[in-house]
Amino acid sequence: MAPQIERTPPYMQVVEHFRKQIVDGALAEGDRLPSVRQVAEEWGLAHATASKVMATLRGDGLIESVPGVGTVVRGRVHRGAADRALRMLTTGKIYAPGEYAVIKSAGLTPAPAHIAEALGIEEGDVAARRERVTHDETGPVSASISWFTAATAEAAPAILVPERIPGGTPSAIEAATGRRTHVVDERKSVDTATAEQAESLGIEVGSPVLVGLNTYRDADGEPIEVGESVAGPGRWFYNRYEVTG
Repeated sequence: MAPQIERTPPYMQVVEHFRKQIVDGALAEGDRLPSVRQVAEEWGLAHATASKVMATLRGDGLIESVPGVGTVVRGRVHRGAADRALRMLTTGKIYAPGEYAVIKSAGLTPAPAHIAEALGIEEGDVAARRERVTHDETGPVSASISWFTAATAEAAPAILVPERIPGGTPSAIEAATGRRTHVVDERKSVDTATAEQAESLGIEVGSPVLVGLNTYRDADGEPIEVGESVAGPGRWFYNRYEVTG
């Protein structure tokens, strides 16, 4: 069945189709994309509109033209918390093909002030802390720490075990408590790598890094998980927002 054009501007719908495949990992680094002519034929677009699709993806740094090969997916995409949550909710898998996580530690520890505030508990209260490094074929992609209340850890004890959880922590928590992620708040900033972050990512201490503080919320807006993430230089983080009205 041929893809269907909806009410969004046709070229943007096609851009989003390919962007989602790249961010999800369905199209990996080096994979070829259809030619402009093929895009025009498959989606029923004018040649100029199909060219605009490819130009937009190229401008976003998602694809590049390789002489003698064609248009291929560029590498080093950093998938944010919202992308991973959406992938988990729609596919049951939190990591893209070729990605895997190494769990460095898991256990209970006093919550620092900024985490306690995000979780809605008191500073110093015991919280569950889970640390991991995500890898792909190129090496470490990002390092992250997930935080949960002690009550959540009691209901879903798998998060205290330093082993991978199929489907990720959101799936384990939903299975144990019925609480499902509905909203992900993402905050991003730029910093320099600490010694611990540099070791996890295989970069030099003091290298520029993209840091994030992410809160996964249920349907009532209550926090389920708070995540701290860090990605090294050269990793692109993508997001696109549709403005209406």
